[in-house]
Amino acid sequence: MPATSKAQQKAAGAALSAKRGETKKSELKGASREMYDSMSEKQLEDFAETKRKGLPDKKSSH
Repeated sequence: MPATSKAQQKAAGAALSAKRGETKKSELKGASREMYDSMSEKQLEDFAETKRKGLPDKKSSH
């Protein structure tokens, strides 16, 4: 499932980095911390590899 916004894609990338041990879990905040706890590495990869071109900065609240 691809990310629906640039913010979501960026948060997934940060969470994926922590899952792989490249960054510390303690450095995660907000959405990236929640994604780390609730998503598998494969799910995070799907979100993080989404192309940013054409994505809105933030997901609309509709």
